[in-house]
Amino acid sequence: MNQEFYTLGAFEYAADVQIIKGKLESEGIQVFLKDENTINTDPLISQAIGGVKLQVHSKDKDKAINIYNEIRSYAMDNHGNLITCPNCRAQRSEVYHSRKGIINKLFPFLEKKKYKCLKCNMITQPQR
Repeated sequence: MNQEFYTLGAFEYAADVQIIKGKLESEGIQVFLKDENTINTDPLISQAIGGVKLQVHSKDKDKAINIYNEIRSYAMDNHGNLITCPNCRAQRSEVYHSRKGIINKLFPFLEKKKYKCLKCNMITQPQR
């Protein structure tokens, strides 16, 4: 039987996803953590393969997204304030990595920090 999965998010380490996984499972949603064992074996390759992917069955997508949005943490500035999108003024941004160019692919920690608004999908750099 071929099942399609929907990826809710990607996390640098397997430990980062455990609370969300537990909450989804407590709501009756079956969860799959793609690349979890690979990253647990060698955490240094996490950024290279895109982290641990939190996946659910496509039929549970809408319910899972609603639960995930209730408990997820959004990007904050150095003062602990939520990042505000300059386009739509929403405070629902996450750190964004484009990994364009060979240098950023080999050394992702050298890439300048950017944020992606989850409401309007605008990508911005932090204000100084």
